[in-house]
Amino acid sequence: MYVHLKTLGCRLNEAELETWAQAFQQKGHQITRQAENANLIVINSCAVTQDAARKSRQLIRRIHRTNPAAKLVVSGCYATLNREEAEQLMGVDLIVGNQDKDSLVAKTLTELNMDSMPAMSTEPGEVSLFSRGRQRAFIKVQDGCRYRCTFCIVTVARGEEKSRPIREIVYEINALHSQGINEAVITGVHLGGYGSDTDRSLSDLIKAILSDTDIPRLRLGSLEPWELPNNFVELFDSPRLMPHLHLPLQSGSDSVLRRMARRCKTEEFSEIVTGLRTAIPHFNITTDIIVGFPGETEQEWQESFDFIENTGFGHIHIFAYSRREGTKAATLPNQIPETIKKQRSRELHSLADMMKQQFQVENLGQTIPILWESQTESLDNGKHRIFGYTPNYLRVSCEVDEPKAIENRIIDAKLMATDHNHLVATLI
Repeated sequence: MYVHLKTLGCRLNEAELETWAQAFQQKGHQITRQAENANLIVINSCAVTQDAARKSRQLIRRIHRTNPAAKLVVSGCYATLNREEAEQLMGVDLIVGNQDKDSLVAKTLTELNMDSMPAMSTEPGEVSLFSRGRQRAFIKVQDGCRYRCTFCIVTVARGEEKSRPIREIVYEINALHSQGINEAVITGVHLGGYGSDTDRSLSDLIKAILSDTDIPRLRLGSLEPWELPNNFVELFDSPRLMPHLHLPLQSGSDSVLRRMARRCKTEEFSEIVTGLRTAIPHFNITTDIIVGFPGETEQEWQESFDFIENTGFGHIHIFAYSRREGTKAATLPNQIPETIKKQRSRELHSLADMMKQQFQVENLGQTIPILWESQTESLDNGKHRIFGYTPNYLRVSCEVDEPKAIENRIIDAKLMATDHNHLVATLI
């Protein structure tokens, strides 16, 4: 059976897709990139904003139009929070809520009568990440969140915190590395809360991975800034732990942060960023910002804008506030008009682009190990442009004769120039 997997939203959704892909392969089925060729299509949906929920609906409809004969399974936050609506969408055969994600493959094969004995998988077989065009693995280590930020519906959809055992995570990373994966990204709904239910910690997990695996690169997914222990920066003494953190700020105004029920003030955030940048040159800090949160005054917006500008970020994910029923923020007074949200979003996008280019320029001249990926472009001169990422997660391109020769390899390159959204390098 040919299985096509599609996701919207966060890296945790990506990690879950990788797990399902491997489970389908272990059952003898094949992963295909082409939805039109699939017998079964699985969509991992998102509902972090109203726009994400709308895109989830659109994706479900589009996928069904592309291949109406395929069985269609929908999971994820949209399917969990809007189950009845999702069940009514044309073509949907099965809804698997977040609480049942760990058994999605078994439920799919059983409930859709697909659990027949398939032909044996070929060995060693193409690992699911490569069949989906990936050179890195997203490893889900934890689910759920104990916090209740007033804007967030995901904690409602994901439920209580639950951490995977360290030995299980180490085994998975070793298995992926043996199949050629060179970078693991550990992810979770509340990654910093890893181990809260098992008397362990994120630091324990990172140390175990560095000690008990040989994977060349370990990268961390999104982390709440208040969860970083005092000695966290020391973990980056290992060159295998990539010098990049995504620390969601959400607002640069302390009064807005209080209304959001965030647990990190701007002063504390600054101390964290300064500590990381002092200890590790060119450490890349990326973040999330919500513009137009209920009650955000012009003064608060200016405070936020100024703090973001003074801090500097390698990249910003910018979200116009989206009202989500079931969250406290949806009931707050002084909801901001869409016109003001769009104006502030434009201003912040302009600043974010400028800061991103500035950070790129600061990295020029370095010779850096790049993990080269499979994405390539053919050029008029007969050469090919191949892309990859630096340890601090800057996208890089270079021109080569044979891209296959360096694909999925870590090879040094000198960063020579900027090209808007990426750096241009020369192989050493």
